[in-house]
Amino acid sequence: MTTHPKDEGPEPFVLDIDEATLINGNFRTTLWTGTNLQLTVMAIAPGDDVGLEVHHDRDQFLRIEVGRGRVQMGPSEDDLPLDQAIEDDSAILVPAGTWHNVTNTGDRPLRLYALYAPPEHAHGTVHPTKADADADEHHH
Repeated sequence: MTTHPKDEGPEPFVLDIDEATLINGNFRTTLWTGTNLQLTVMAIAPGDDVGLEVHHDRDQFLRIEVGRGRVQMGPSEDDLPLDQAIEDDSAILVPAGTWHNVTNTGDRPLRLYALYAPPEHAHGTVHPTKADADADEHHH
């Protein structure tokens, strides 16, 4: 049985972000949720993606720790002019209101961390799989 880290927010917190990102086996694990910011780590399976989405009221920062992928961004679901390869150490900045998707094009999990400002997910959210994440989003 895998134990999930506890969401340490909004208490002051320090962690080894590289280690936390590399050991995460869940599609998404929320590590810290504050009033204005949230930290999650993600592991996207080969051939899978985050899912095309938009956050109208929050900015997002993603950093690829390990793996290869593709990021697409644009003003609407069917207009994604930014289409770029990403790899270890890539940083992706997604402005509020921008449609975006990240796809794993490699042969091992794409491991990344994401910062949302303000928070996107409920405190303590853990999505073991993408299906769990999709089901949770359909309930909101």
